[in-house]
Amino acid sequence: MTEPQPQPKPFEHVDEDWQSALVVVAHPDDMEYGGAAAVARWTDQGKKVVYVMATSGEAGIDSMDPEQCGPLREAEQIASAAVVGVDTVEFLGHPDGTVENGLPLRRDIARAVRRHRPDIVITINFHDTWGGPYLNQADHIAVGRALLDGVRDAGNRWIFRELTAEGHEPWNGVRAIWVSGSPESGHAVDITEHFDRGVASLEQHKAYLAGLGGAMADARGFLEGFGREAGTRLGTRFAVPFEVFPLD
Repeated sequence: MTEPQPQPKPFEHVDEDWQSALVVVAHPDDMEYGGAAAVARWTDQGKKVVYVMATSGEAGIDSMDPEQCGPLREAEQIASAAVVGVDTVEFLGHPDGTVENGLPLRRDIARAVRRHRPDIVITINFHDTWGGPYLNQADHIAVGRALLDGVRDAGNRWIFRELTAEGHEPWNGVRAIWVSGSPESGHAVDITEHFDRGVASLEQHKAYLAGLGGAMADARGFLEGFGREAGTRLGTRFAVPFEVFPLD
């Protein structure tokens, strides 16, 4: 007889006693593959959420030249963010596909944190895999790992002194970093009432989904599978999982 597999631990509910969040991810569409419905929930609660993209996703559509693709994907991301109540979307201009975890990226993240002064900073999974054998993508890994340092750099006036010279005073107010979709997640947020908004947000990436094809181009089907799995562990219909790194 085969041994029964251990059941995953139930998720804890994330702390929603905060007012502002900064989302920093590698590409347009990153937050929409799982996290956008949570953003809809939070903006409906009156929270302020800002999006920052390290790249413009210009290498994301095989049939389209990057010079054409980048502006199109930026426009799709702005439309996507609006669906979930986000009206500020910024693009840092790092090269899609070859983002490096180094001082320039850390500086850009620290600058964004100092400018927007959030309570919570959110990114997506930066571990080597999505769990099991499913490899993560290089830009996700680089951005997430730079973010862990850049958020803390934002609070130290003696790191990246040029930011203070630019008028961006240090910000030590980030209470936690949340990582959406991490295989190490221990928390989650109920998105049952906002699931359809999350689907609609992903569907705004029309050109990207058309170029992508396959299962990931089926916005509702893809999000339902992952949302139900997380919801089972939270005790809700749908949920978004997070790994939580407390900073205070």
